[in-house]
Amino acid sequence: MPEKKTDNGCQYAKKCGGCDYQGMPYEKQLKEKQRYVEKNVAQFCKVRPIVGMEDPYHYRNKVHAVFDIAKGGKIISGVYKAGTHDVVNIDSCQIEDGLSDAIIRDIRGLLRSFRIKTYDEDTGYGLLRHVLVRRGFESREVMVVLVLGSPILPSKNNFVKALRLLHPEITTIVINVNDKKTSMVLGEKETTIYGKGYIEDTLCGCTFRISPKSFYQVNPVQTEVLYNKAIEYAKLTGKERVVDAYCGIGTIGLIASSKAKEVISVELNRDAVRDAITNAKRNSIKNVRFFNADAGEFMVGMAEDGADVDVVFMDPPRAGSDEAFLSSVVKLSPKRVVYVSCNPETLARDLKYLTKHGYEAKECTPVDMFPFTKHVETVVFLSKGVVDKDNFRKVRVDFSLEDMDLTELRGKATYAQVKEYIFNEFGLKVSSLYIAQVKKKCGIETGENHNLPKSEDAKQPQVTPEKEEAIMKAFKHFGVI
Repeated sequence: MPEKKTDNGCQYAKKCGGCDYQGMPYEKQLKEKQRYVEKNVAQFCKVRPIVGMEDPYHYRNKVHAVFDIAKGGKIISGVYKAGTHDVVNIDSCQIEDGLSDAIIRDIRGLLRSFRIKTYDEDTGYGLLRHVLVRRGFESREVMVVLVLGSPILPSKNNFVKALRLLHPEITTIVINVNDKKTSMVLGEKETTIYGKGYIEDTLCGCTFRISPKSFYQVNPVQTEVLYNKAIEYAKLTGKERVVDAYCGIGTIGLIASSKAKEVISVELNRDAVRDAITNAKRNSIKNVRFFNADAGEFMVGMAEDGADVDVVFMDPPRAGSDEAFLSSVVKLSPKRVVYVSCNPETLARDLKYLTKHGYEAKECTPVDMFPFTKHVETVVFLSKGVVDKDNFRKVRVDFSLEDMDLTELRGKATYAQVKEYIFNEFGLKVSSLYIAQVKKKCGIETGENHNLPKSEDAKQPQVTPEKEEAIMKAFKHFGVI
């Protein structure tokens, strides 16, 4: 049933606390967010007017409910009251997808007939902890994830039949097992009990596979606005080499691929990379490569290899980026950086670093991804600017032709094969420069260095003991030494 409206807009406003701007007219919400972004970012660049929603209700395509027993034994489901683990029973939320809310209500109604007990955080007894519903707004596909304290769901086949009788729109049902005392919603183990175990949805003309653990923006309408603006800021002509850092399931990079020569996407989460590769195949995109690695370390390696990159997309988590990653951006030195942020405060901190190290923030566009909350997304366009010499001194890094050699090592292996072996065996990224340095230490002829440093300040990064040991093992593996 629809939620009862009050003067505050929502009957749960005082109990839930999830919506910071509950009861505030939408136009005023947008003004508050505009001021928030300007307060943090206007010192660096022009802030364009915020892009709001035509209809700011029921926009969340991902709905999470925690289950509990209220006083009197009534089964309830909803959200934790702000700052507590007290569950607020919610039938329908004005920012959540209505169908998803209905599915959760009906699951709540099925529990007693199937004798399924809700999980008790204090005792560790009970079965059902959470329900997660994800919906493709374009595809209309619906995924239900039942988060259980143990892997056994009583009468699971009959439960599936009963739930799908109520909601034939459901296309897949997954059991996720979380048997640990943790605030994390999802556990590691998953079993698909109906359908294919994932859903698909279309965004900016590309189709994306969404698994239970995949990161996918919760507001698809505004995500298209945000990503289109990011790609506009990248100024792609079809000739650019692009890095998509923190790529997740590959959304920005895959969308940008049609306007770029090559996209290199980097993500630390292995599950997300797996989905990203599937997404590329699903869309017949062949000019995007995916790497399961720390984005900062990966880009440092690219810089050490002398890689030429035109654009870097970066979309870090709420905590923002860190100096290690930002320094890797500076070292790689792309012509343009497009920074997508969900936190204006950490964005300001990171912009301060980038603008002190050779970049100039040109423009920022806020996008309201989360109506009725204080949260706001922003996208900032940066380009190579004037270096503040008091805060940054460029270090020249010289590479010989031998350093960049990708030919065979004594006819046994290529540099690329050595790199792949080391990454697969030891989880380390090594550059051609490091391989060349170890090659010289082993007395393997390297040829004449045709690019000697032209100044006494010129420096070359030196291979670390850990990476040297890994390279030596690779040489032995391939019979080079």
